[in-house]
Amino acid sequence: MTFNVLKYSLAICAFAVILGCGPYSFTGISLSSDTKSFQVNYFQNSAALIEPGIERDFTLALQDLILNQTNLDLVKSNGDIVYEGEIVEYRISPTTATSSNTAAQNRLTISVNVIFTNKNDDDAEFEKRFSFFYDYEGSAQLVGGQKTTAIEEIFERITQDVVNASLADW
Repeated sequence: MTFNVLKYSLAICAFAVILGCGPYSFTGISLSSDTKSFQVNYFQNSAALIEPGIERDFTLALQDLILNQTNLDLVKSNGDIVYEGEIVEYRISPTTATSSNTAAQNRLTISVNVIFTNKNDDDAEFEKRFSFFYDYEGSAQLVGGQKTTAIEEIFERITQDVVNASLADW
């Protein structure tokens, strides 16, 4: 008899928890019902040190993340929300030195200036700089697979920060 009461109590609690969490989004993204589409304009590369192709890679990475985390449609023009901007920094610098004055570790830093426009919510609009870095051995060259990994990790973090700043209601 006690087992049945416990079993039913647990079932009721579990049911209440499931119903209470129904509309919650694990990504934290909250959009008005009027927002149906988004547009990501091509991000120009105006950094002092130009790495060919990263402007295309960043534009595509931001589009892919928004497509994967929302149910918005990607459009080429007249989007309800619009992302635009430019890559303003691509810099490699030493972060630590050895006793013989050589770099023990280097850092690739990429910064992107983003302008976010939301035609359904003027208060949500912003222009903001997002930046992240990737550290690697000072004796290594940032080429090939290591460069690809570095740029992908940096863009993964920057694009998530952009989406959180523009769409997440934390």
